Amino acid sequence: MTPALKNDLFLRACRGEKTERPPVWIMRQAGRYMPEYQEIRKKTSFLGLCKTPDLAAQATMLPVDMLGVDAAILFSDILIPVEAMGMELEFSEHKGPSFPRPVQSRMDVDRLLVPEPVAHTGFVAEAIREINRRLSGRLPLIGFAGAPFTLATYMVEGEISKDFSRVKQMMFSDPETLHTLLDRITETVIRYLEMQIEAGIHAYQIFDTWAGSLSPVHYRSFALPYVRRIVDSLQRHGIPSILYVNGSCALLEDMVTAGTNVVSVDWRMSLANVRERVPASVSIQGNLDPVSLLGTPAILREETRRILEDMKGRPGYVFNLGHGILPSTPVSMAKYLVSLVQKGLDAPVPSKAQAV
Repeated sequence: MTPALKNDLFLRACRGEKTERPPVWIMRQAGRYMPEYQEIRKKTSFLGLCKTPDLAAQATMLPVDMLGVDAAILFSDILIPVEAMGMELEFSEHKGPSFPRPVQSRMDVDRLLVPEPVAHTGFVAEAIREINRRLSGRLPLIGFAGAPFTLATYMVEGEISKDFSRVKQMMFSDPETLHTLLDRITETVIRYLEMQIEAGIHAYQIFDTWAGSLSPVHYRSFALPYVRRIVDSLQRHGIPSILYVNGSCALLEDMVTAGTNVVSVDWRMSLANVRERVPASVSIQGNLDPVSLLGTPAILREETRRILEDMKGRPGYVFNLGHGILPSTPVSMAKYLVSLVQKGLDAPVPSKAQAV
């Protein structure tokens, strides 16, 4: 039997309920900026870490124990289910993820599997169960997956891209093949998230990181319908859902129609503007600029104050960054940020942060 959560602030905010303060967690909150993570990472490759439940659980727990965040998020990578579809995946410390043989044609798409998630990615479910055992009801655990368009960009481009020219070329020259690819990814993601839900996650976030490269017209055709299908398929489980788009300004109203409980936005617009554009029935997450954690404690406090002021009195708000935390972030500044949200703007500055 799953123990009752001692801190359900995050889940209540996701559901649009009024909370005594905003919950706070940080995208990529377990990562390279933590020396303790680096020690775990020395034991294996990045993919090895993702695929070893005990190590993934250790990494997941670091920000829970060190920062005191209000939610844990599974340590994994959005490309894990793509590898299971039959694509060779490589990770480089300098280049990041890459696919040596990217999708280039309809024949390549037809070769892809819609994998059975437990058989191909069961280590993720094992990690979730181990994390919940370690959490013992302290906090909710967030699962996640990449959105179909974002996953398709990696599969077609072969690596992180600046202009997304290959996937857009397919979009403009062979849209039928791209839609077929997106359809296959969507089925994979639905099954993958179903497995996570059955293993015990309390909420899930869909990362459509590269959808901001699309115009609203093309977003409505090549990204939004597939996210909506995922959300509709998982609705029956009754757990909160979050949609994150980097570059969300032009897409905000369309994001709302995806049907998630929460829209998570980047730092490129004020939350005062966001709350005017998002219905009260949809919660908001975001949106501190990650680079602000590299500045001074005084300016970080002011940036935090501004965001909290913008969202004052609005039920259904989750404090987060507008993108993942940067590897060069001092841990002391991450701790200070969490304290500012949880304890108030007069929270003491950690001694190490004072020297930043």
